[in-house]
Parts: sequence; C-alpha cells; structure tokens
Amino acid sequence: MQYLHGMERGVPVFDRLLEIAMLIQEDMARELEPAGLTAARTHLLWAAHHSGPTTQQALARALQVSARNVTGLVDALETGGFVRRSPHPTDRRATLVTLTEQGTRAVTEMEDQRRRIAAHLVSDFDAAGLERFRADLDAVTARLHELMDPA
Repeated sequence: MQYLHGMERGVPVFDRLLEIAMLIQEDMARELEPAGLTAARTHLLWAAHHSGPTTQQALARALQVSARNVTGLVDALETGGFVRRSPHPTDRRATLVTLTEQGTRAVTEMEDQRRRIAAHLVSDFDAAGLERFRADLDAVTARLHELMDPA
C-alpha cells in the first residue's frame, strides 16, 4: 500500500515534468523557426559545434539516428548556409561536415539565450535552494535513466 501511495504522489510531479518539457519544446520551436531550424537540425548543429569538423557517420552515431536521416539534416542545413561539406583529408569515402560562420553565429546565439533563460529561471533561488533543486533534478534524471536502461 505504501508503494501505491508513492505512485499517486509522483503523478503531479511527472505531469509537471511533462509540462516543462513541452514548454521548452514550444519555446525552442518558436525561436528556431524563423531561422529555418528544427529541433533535429539544431541538435546536429550542437553536435557539429562540439565535435568540430566531423563525418556524417559520426554525427549519425552522436545523434543516434540513421545515416540517411543525417544526410537529410545536413542537406537542409547546407541549403540554409549553416554547414558545409568537404572531402575528408584521409578517407576518400567520407565527407566532413563543418559549421559555417552563419552556423557558428547561430550556435553562439543559442548558447547566449540558453544562459539568459537559465539565469531567469533560477533568479529567485538562494544558493542553498538552488543546490537542493539541482540535487533533486539529478535524482529524478537518474531514475529516468534507470527506466530507459533496465539492464
């Protein structure tokens, strides 16, 4: 019976987490759409930014999607001026994907906006409250990872 009570207590928390996730997705979509970016394209930009020039195959692994999916994302980003393809210097079968100046600017703007939003979200927390909240989020995140990897 104790377990069931815990399940019931968790439902409002889970619902709030879903609401937060949806609000973040809606905000991202609203901000990215004018630039011709989607969440998937933005994820690829982040991966390319953090890895530097990289192959499409490596991007597919990083994003956990098919090579075909990455090709479509890179096609769209290249058309939009965010990335460029170039031959790999040592593997003639591979193509490198590199951010252009426009792509680098877009990622820099996203990082700046991320910092501003983060600062706003926690502006009313004192240091101890923020640390406690972070620890609670870490615990919830760890449990979500457990659910995703039951092995």
